[in-house]
Amino acid sequence: MAFLLPSTILLALILFTIAVTLSTGSNKCLSRNFGHGSVVCECNSTYCDSVGSVSLPPLGQWASYLSSKAGSRLEKGQGHVHKSSTGAGLRLTIVPYQKYQKIRGFGGAMTDAAAINILSLSPGTQDQLLRQYFSSEGIGYSVVRVPMASCDFSTRLYTYDDTPGDYSLDNFTLAPEDTNMKIPLLQRAQALSPHPLSLLASAWSAPAWLKTNGALIGKGSLKGQPGGKEHKTWAQYYIRFLEEYAKHNLSFWALTTGNEPSAGLMTNYSFQALGFTAAEQRDWVSMDLGPALHASSYPHVHVLILDDNRLLLPHWAKVVLSDVHAGRYIHGVAVHWYMDGLVPAELSLGTTHHVYPEYYLFGTEACAGWSPIDRGVKLGSWERAEQYAHDIIQDLNHYVVGWTDWNLALDQGGGPNWVKNFVDSPVIVNVDQDVFYKQPTFYSMGHFSKFLWEGSQRVGVSFSQQTALEVSAFIRPDGSVVLTVLNRSSSVVQFEVWHPSVGYIPSTSPARSLLTLAWNTH
Repeated sequence: MAFLLPSTILLALILFTIAVTLSTGSNKCLSRNFGHGSVVCECNSTYCDSVGSVSLPPLGQWASYLSSKAGSRLEKGQGHVHKSSTGAGLRLTIVPYQKYQKIRGFGGAMTDAAAINILSLSPGTQDQLLRQYFSSEGIGYSVVRVPMASCDFSTRLYTYDDTPGDYSLDNFTLAPEDTNMKIPLLQRAQALSPHPLSLLASAWSAPAWLKTNGALIGKGSLKGQPGGKEHKTWAQYYIRFLEEYAKHNLSFWALTTGNEPSAGLMTNYSFQALGFTAAEQRDWVSMDLGPALHASSYPHVHVLILDDNRLLLPHWAKVVLSDVHAGRYIHGVAVHWYMDGLVPAELSLGTTHHVYPEYYLFGTEACAGWSPIDRGVKLGSWERAEQYAHDIIQDLNHYVVGWTDWNLALDQGGGPNWVKNFVDSPVIVNVDQDVFYKQPTFYSMGHFSKFLWEGSQRVGVSFSQQTALEVSAFIRPDGSVVLTVLNRSSSVVQFEVWHPSVGYIPSTSPARSLLTLAWNTH
C-alpha cells in the first residue's frame, strides 16, 4: 500500500491543479500583442477569459475591477473600508443627495456585417462570442441596435419594399439578412441574457421610389410633404417592420426617426441616407409617424429623434420638442459620438437636458477607427479604449442614460462594408483560426455595461483638489455604489473615496487605466 500512496497523492494533486486552473483560469486573458500599444484577449470555442458573475463583498469591504494599458483586463481586487481618512492628498466624496438621471442600458449593433462575422465562426465559438456580450458571465449588454434593412455595413443595397409605387406596402418583406442571420442571433442573445433585451430600430434609407433622388444613397429626402402619401407610407413601413419582427418573438423598446438625417442633406453622400431637416422631422413625427404608432399594436414603443451628432444640439431639439404636437409622441433624443470633440458636452447635451428635462438623452452609435487620420482596425489599441471611456463618462456626467457601440463584431479588415467605410469594433473575428479578439474597447464598455444596471442613478462626486482623473458615480437599485475612474495620464494617482455613511476607501489609479470601485451600503 505504501507505494500506492504517492501515486494517489499525485493524482489528487493533478486533479486539484486542474480544478484550480478551471476556476481561476476563467478570468485570465489569453493575451496577444499586435504592436498597437496594448493587448487583445483571444477566445475560441472552448476558452475565453470572463469577469464572471459579480457579487459584492459584505458591508465594510469594497471590490475593484481594473483594466490598463499594461495589460490588466477587469482584474478583481478587494479591500476593507477604513473608519478614518487614509490621509491621501486627493479625496473623492460621494454626494448621495445630489441625484441625476437613471441608466437605461449599454450595448452594440447587430448590423449585417456583425451577423456575417459572428456566423462565420464555428457554432461553439459563436456561442462563446454571444456569451461574452450578453450572458451574466459576460459584460451584460442590454441594448441592441438593429438597422432596418441595409446600411453601409451590409454587402448589398436593399430595403424591405423595392417595388416602385407600392404605397400599401403589399410587397414588404424582411430580407434573408434578417431571417437567416440577424433574427436567429438576436434570439440566441436574448436566450443568454438574464433580462429582456432593449431592441432599438434605426432605418438608413426609405425605398428609392419614395425619395426625391430615386436612390438609396446620396442627397435625397422623402417626396412630397409631411402628411402626404410618401410620408404616411414611410411611417407605415416602421409599423410593418415591428409586425414582422414580432412574428419572431422579438419586440422593440424604441425606434429612432432615422439614422443621421443630416447625411441625406449632403451632396454625393456615399452610402444609404434619408435627409430630414429638424422642421421636416418634427412635422413627420407629428403628422405621420406618431399617429401611425399610436393607432398600431405598438403605441408603447419609444420614439427617439435626431440619431445624429450632438453638434446639432440644442438647435435640433428646440425645433422638434418645442412643438407640442410632435413632442407628445417623443420620448428621447438619440446622439452619435462623431465629432464630439468639436462641441462641449455642457453646451449640447447639458443645454438640451436643462431646457427639455422630460426627454432623455441616449447614445446610439460610436466606433473607433472612423476618422481619416486614424482609420480601421487597430488590434490592442489602448488609446481607443480611453476614447470610449472618456466619452461615456462625459456623456453620463451630462444626463445621458445609455450608450450604444456600433458593430458587435467585424473582420480583421474592419468589414464587410459595401462602400469600404472600414472601422474598428470591440470584437474582431479571425475566421481562419476560428477565434475572436476582444479589444481594449470591449473591456472599456464592460466597465460600464457590467456594473451600471438599469435603474442605477447618477449621484454627485466632489473633489478635494484638481485632478486628471475622470469619474462618474452611481447608486444601483439595491443601494450599492459604483464609481468609475479613468486615468488617461502617465502617472499613478493615489486617492481615497469618502462615502459619509460608509467610510473611507483607499485606492490607487494606475497610469493609463480604467478602474471600477463598488461597495454595499447596507
